[in-house]
Amino acid sequence: MRHGVTPILELKDLCKTYEAKGQKAVHALRSINLNLYPGECLGIVGESGSGKSTLAKCVTHLERVSSGQIRYHQQDITRLKGEALRLQRKQIQMVFQEPSAIFNPRLKIGAFISEPLVNYGISRRGQAGEEALQLLERVGLPVSAASKYPHELSGGEQQRVVIARAMGVQPDIIIFDEATSALDASIQQQILQLLKQLRVQTNISTIFISHDLAVVQQVSDRIAVMHQGEVVEVVESSQLNHSANHPYTRSLMASVLSVREIRQQMQVGVLQGITG
Repeated sequence: MRHGVTPILELKDLCKTYEAKGQKAVHALRSINLNLYPGECLGIVGESGSGKSTLAKCVTHLERVSSGQIRYHQQDITRLKGEALRLQRKQIQMVFQEPSAIFNPRLKIGAFISEPLVNYGISRRGQAGEEALQLLERVGLPVSAASKYPHELSGGEQQRVVIARAMGVQPDIIIFDEATSALDASIQQQILQLLKQLRVQTNISTIFISHDLAVVQQVSDRIAVMHQGEVVEVVESSQLNHSANHPYTRSLMASVLSVREIRQQMQVGVLQGITG
């Protein structure tokens, strides 16, 4: 809760149920209530199958909710269709785990970034190419990347391109769904640092989804913990160690500590081997 601040996005009793004839219904989301505030990064963490990605798909209208409301700037956008939905998608962009899956392999990077600028009427075709170069520089890539094809870029570079494309349409919200989990540790840290810089520069609102609590804590202001389709706890990132009460949150925290201890022991072992 941010006293006196109106949420940019409100999820009210959001439910998503998958039903198949002759099979038991799967309740992927159960009465989700969450707010996202202007300029905030809301982290969402939970194990695989907890409902994190389903929530993201519902907010971006890739999945239709079973019940409940999605409110954007206090307007109900839950059942938008047609042109109204197309325009709304400009305001809430999404960056997926596997960037390679959304590229057209025959489209050069410059055209990939400039295409939505033209489609949404943000820039004319001649100007869009120049703006694509500026966006590449903004995410830390050389302008020469504009003339390359997707397969010529590394995974980290591809993810930067996808972020540049999402930013280009000037959205109010960007959702990052496991956007760093497929990257190696060094590249992951580079992308996380980039996200922090972009937030400072643009004051954009973001939702950062991951199964990795330590990563979520690095970039988020608040953390919503999901378990079996429910939000079991929402805590301030800075107060996580002191304020987390739910047993599931505590178990996630314990697993993070275990991984850190293992890494420390491995480092000690390596040093002993060198000095022994």
